[in-house]
Amino acid sequence: MIPREVIERIHAAAKIEEVVADYVTLRKRGANLIGLCPFHNEKTGSFTVSPSKGIYKCFGCGVSGNAVGFIMEIEQCSYIEAIKQLGKKYHIEVPEREMTAEEQQRQDDRESMFVVNDFANKWFQEQLWETKEGQAIGLSYFRERGLRDDIIRKYQLGYSPEKGNPLSQALLKKGFQEQFITNNVDTKIGVGVVGKSEDGRLYDRFRDRVMFPIFTVSGKPVAFAGRILKKKDNVGKYVNSPDSIIYSKTNELYGLFQAKQAIARADKCYLVEGQMDVISMHQSGIENVVASGGTALTKPQIWLIKRFTSNITVLYDGDAAGIHAALRGIDMFLEAGFNVKVVLLPEGEDPDSYAQHHDSTEFIRYIEEHQTDFIRFKAALLSKDAGDDPFKRAELIKDITATIAIIPDMITRQVYIKDSAERLHMSEKVLTTEVIKLRRNKSEEAAKEEERGKTEENIQTVAPKTPLEQNYYNLMQLIVRYGEQPVDLDGTICTIGDVIIETLEGDEIAAPIPVFQTIMDEFKRHQKDPGFKAENFYKFHPDRQVSSIAIDMIADKYQGSGVEHNIQLGQLVAQLLYEIKLTVINMQIEELEANLKQAQAENDTDRQMVLLAHHPILLAQRNEICKLLGNRVINI
Repeated sequence: MIPREVIERIHAAAKIEEVVADYVTLRKRGANLIGLCPFHNEKTGSFTVSPSKGIYKCFGCGVSGNAVGFIMEIEQCSYIEAIKQLGKKYHIEVPEREMTAEEQQRQDDRESMFVVNDFANKWFQEQLWETKEGQAIGLSYFRERGLRDDIIRKYQLGYSPEKGNPLSQALLKKGFQEQFITNNVDTKIGVGVVGKSEDGRLYDRFRDRVMFPIFTVSGKPVAFAGRILKKKDNVGKYVNSPDSIIYSKTNELYGLFQAKQAIARADKCYLVEGQMDVISMHQSGIENVVASGGTALTKPQIWLIKRFTSNITVLYDGDAAGIHAALRGIDMFLEAGFNVKVVLLPEGEDPDSYAQHHDSTEFIRYIEEHQTDFIRFKAALLSKDAGDDPFKRAELIKDITATIAIIPDMITRQVYIKDSAERLHMSEKVLTTEVIKLRRNKSEEAAKEEERGKTEENIQTVAPKTPLEQNYYNLMQLIVRYGEQPVDLDGTICTIGDVIIETLEGDEIAAPIPVFQTIMDEFKRHQKDPGFKAENFYKFHPDRQVSSIAIDMIADKYQGSGVEHNIQLGQLVAQLLYEIKLTVINMQIEELEANLKQAQAENDTDRQMVLLAHHPILLAQRNEICKLLGNRVINI
């Protein structure tokens, strides 16, 4: 096991605001920080970071956690991997520990794949800079495209040799296992820098190509794109890394790692198509630019950008087919609440070529002078295609209406309805009616999808559904917040946690939700640990289910059972214990009365007599607790 003192050092050093800021743009709001949640699609920030408490909580989707939990969620890694990553960030050495076979396998697979990519990335760069072939072919190509050496190094561009399989040999010589350097399409194990033929022969996947590494938001090399330099029949211009357990092309944007800070500073992102477009614009001085990589935009990619800005400008080179294919992606930006602009570059130019002949001032001036609101751009484009054909014009109006309908802001929708009605020579009332109908249909579909998704979450927020669950939740909340605090109970000094747990166990009131039992078991097991403080213990608990509900309990204001916030803590403990006892007795009375009705219906006299004898006992107990409720005081 990792020594507890090391884990505590990391928890103490890891500032939640610094950890989250590596992935999410945060802004100040009172004592807290707020941003867009990276774990679900939202248009207004509900993701709150509390530096004083060391926690985050999204009030939209309910996810919450500490710095370690955040890394586990965002990087989809284990607790140990998250601890190691934070240890590295804060320069704290984390000794290895023995893990279960499953943990070991999971960690080994992911780490091995990242290590392979890191090795391959450095190897491609060495081939580019330190070999005659790389310098003569790869480096010459980049320089001919106008790239400076510092930019080539910044984007870690490389070269894969033409002949033989030198990368395969280098990887095997280094001791990497075949399963991690190749790729299994079924298990998605392996990064695929090496291919394997049907006869079992290994070969370099990216042979005879210049290399563009793709990085995660945090800067890990996760995949590659290789561009061929010599035209060959039946060979694609680009070869990309296959999908794996660490990489999906739908979840990454080229250049985001290098651009994220510039995007946040400018509060604007430029979207282009290819890698060279990004690099050339960056070199010209426009650093807040990313590329979709030539594939259709996806929601995960859009929400990656939304972490840093809500303003997007899409640059097109004027190719009509390309523009039409990209329209759906722009609709997705609008749906996500972006302010979208479109720029058509001069005929024969693309972002790469234009950046090479213009500095950033000239480029930005051109953008500002020629950028067009997306819906107006789309209406003009489709109107040109439709001409005077009534059927095509009807389809055009439906298309524009559908685009307006997905805009989340009501005022913005109304502005576009008015503008589009004038441009399309349509009744504003007709367009408004159609937009309302489309939004109603979409809302109903979204509600159904959300309901389906609730059953698929791995870590679910515990939402009490019954009075017993709510009572138990309130008591567990007191254990998490104040469990170690001493109280005087009838002359005996014990802790609040002891009072609650001993009462529940003594009255045999079983935990209705498993994690509640875990909270109590962990308190009994660790309350005598040196320096034990319940809030910190549960907040930093390695079990994500425990830490997640604990942080909810810490973050949420206490609400329950009509108890006022200013009530004394001792009175609160006593009152909640009586309330849970009352809840249990009420449940027992309801069950007894239901059984009595059944016995009467079945004419079971003996059973009726037994139930009738027990009924007044329960009623008396209920009356006694009702009298005691709020009267008994535990002295702090």
